[in-house]
Amino acid sequence: MQNAFFLSPTGAGTGLTSVTLGLIRAMDQLGIRVAFCKPIAQIHEGEGGTERSTLTAEKTLGMQPAEPLSLSYAQSQLTSGNKDQLMEEIIQLYQQSARDADLVIVEGLVPDANDNYLTRLNIEMAKALDALVILVSAKNDFRSEELNERLRMAASLFGGTRSPRVLGCILNKVGAPPAEYQTVRASDGQDENAPREITIERIREKLSVFDDDFLLLGAVRWNPSLVAPRTSDVADYLEVDYLSQGASRERRVQSITLCARTMPNMLHTLKPGALVVTPGDRDDILLAACMAALNHVPLAGLLLTGDMKPTEQVLELCRAALHTGLPVMLTPHNTYTTAQWLNHMNTEVPVDDQARMELVMDAVAAALDAERLAELARVQGERRQSPPAFRHYLIKRAHEARKRIVLPEGDEPRTVQAAAQCQSRGIAQCVLLGKREDVLRVAENQGVTLPDEVEIIDPDEVRERYIGPMVKLRSHKGLTEPMAEAQLEDTVMLATMMLALDEVDGLVSGAVHTTANTIRPALQLIKTKPDATLVSSVFFMLLPDQVYVYGDCAVNPDPNAEELADIAIQSGDSAIAFGIEPRIAMISYSTGSSGTGADVDKVRQATELAREKRPDLLIDGPLQYDAAAIASVASSKAPDSPVAGRATVFVFPDLNTGNTTYKAVQRSANVVSIGPMLQGLRKPVNDLSRGALVEDIVYTIALTAIQAAQNDA
Repeated sequence: MQNAFFLSPTGAGTGLTSVTLGLIRAMDQLGIRVAFCKPIAQIHEGEGGTERSTLTAEKTLGMQPAEPLSLSYAQSQLTSGNKDQLMEEIIQLYQQSARDADLVIVEGLVPDANDNYLTRLNIEMAKALDALVILVSAKNDFRSEELNERLRMAASLFGGTRSPRVLGCILNKVGAPPAEYQTVRASDGQDENAPREITIERIREKLSVFDDDFLLLGAVRWNPSLVAPRTSDVADYLEVDYLSQGASRERRVQSITLCARTMPNMLHTLKPGALVVTPGDRDDILLAACMAALNHVPLAGLLLTGDMKPTEQVLELCRAALHTGLPVMLTPHNTYTTAQWLNHMNTEVPVDDQARMELVMDAVAAALDAERLAELARVQGERRQSPPAFRHYLIKRAHEARKRIVLPEGDEPRTVQAAAQCQSRGIAQCVLLGKREDVLRVAENQGVTLPDEVEIIDPDEVRERYIGPMVKLRSHKGLTEPMAEAQLEDTVMLATMMLALDEVDGLVSGAVHTTANTIRPALQLIKTKPDATLVSSVFFMLLPDQVYVYGDCAVNPDPNAEELADIAIQSGDSAIAFGIEPRIAMISYSTGSSGTGADVDKVRQATELAREKRPDLLIDGPLQYDAAAIASVASSKAPDSPVAGRATVFVFPDLNTGNTTYKAVQRSANVVSIGPMLQGLRKPVNDLSRGALVEDIVYTIALTAIQAAQNDA
């Protein structure tokens, strides 16, 4: 039987599922093959017969845990004296869930004051599975003495705090406000739900239960943004009608403003994430909210109470604001009743809200002592490069690199958010090009607090000093000072000059600009590495169990054999640089010597050239995609290939094939892709998709910082 952690809550309201899934994420980030099992379903009122933890593990983590037993069945087996049979069934479910995992995370049952048998079931399950026990508790309103006693009592059920089977506790909701404030509540602009800062050291001082035998394995701080529901969740809960659905599934309710005051006295509450609740006949509030939306303030929505719909003339005035994605809803209840309902809304993460669950899991994972937990789990053997492990690797390496990255689209909203995140998380020192007042206004409208360390450089104030150096770099092309000054009006060109002069370590652009607009200045001013014949690109494709490298899917339309060999070598080196063992497959429509034609001959020739240039790299081709990726196909099509069936780097023969394949895999299999990352330049310049999310920009900045560190090395 595999190693197992059994998570047992000390009571209700501990956030057991969030902690369980966050622990899975933490282990996955370390490359440990981890599985999930919820042996007995505990379905709460309003969940429609669905066991949330199992379904969330399936939808969010792509796992395939066994279907749990029903609680009523488990209870009947206990009362009938069939405990041993029940435990045998639970072990069978555990083994079905575990498959080839190195570690299994088992979620226990939440005890209830009226159902003591739930605690008994937890004890019996942990014993039957021979699992190491981790208690999950919440600080909440307990005094230190109360929490100490609560933890000791919970541990005593499994053998006590000195038992080698009881590892310790994960403490959740540290620094949380009183329970009645742990929801989205009415606000007058004061941040009453802000988390209180409490350090790990302070927790250990206050809680004497923690020592060398009973460990504090993690302290998850309360974060009100993690309980923020989508506007659509609020709409479903209140059963409202939409006047305009807008971006209700994307926007989140961070605060609620109840508008009983005059408009000037409530304007300060119109901030990002605010749900404005007002009687339907307050046209002044409606128009003020619409003006805020037109000024790029992403309100969570407008909820009109009292079953009073604005007139068509007023709605027509609001049309442009509604097109920004502002949700507008209508309820028959009055404002007071609506507010009461909102205060009692369940803040658990809905199963279909994967974006929020990802944030929760990442927050929990970051708060855990993951390396210590992996050590305690006694996991042995090679760890895989899973998608969470790869993302974790990127952030860690970028943090170590401490590079200065310039972002020429400095007043673009997603870029501003990404810069704030990168600075706060220590991923990079970000430099935003743009007028300070514009950048700060965008940040304010997005509800982003820019750290003081984020640099903002006004292009108009520095442009002149780059004219001379640019003329010197491009004098062989006949560039004059007036021509250079005109070209430097383009912030990408200006940022590239900063990179050329070593004032920054890397550049990321493309949220607004085209790929050509990003690459052209780099080719003119940065140029290629001495050993590179061209600039190419790779995407990192984050499949469920492995990260693949795809090249070239973004730059070269139809490379010849020599260029294709160079792309293969660059892609292999990129794989090595980012912790992926390179097994390079040269993709074609034919495998081995079975096919003929100019296209397959090009791939065959490129394979030979790449092998000659870099005998240290494992390269084979031509290979069809299925022969490269699937072991069973490889055994029949290319049984002697050292790459077939286990390729990690896929080099496509042309841009048409590469771009089509990466998008087909990305969209059809719901795979996250990071890139394109440019290869072959002397200094790192990277392009974004114009549809890039904030997260995409963050990871591209991390990639760029790591490339810069590798250049130094």
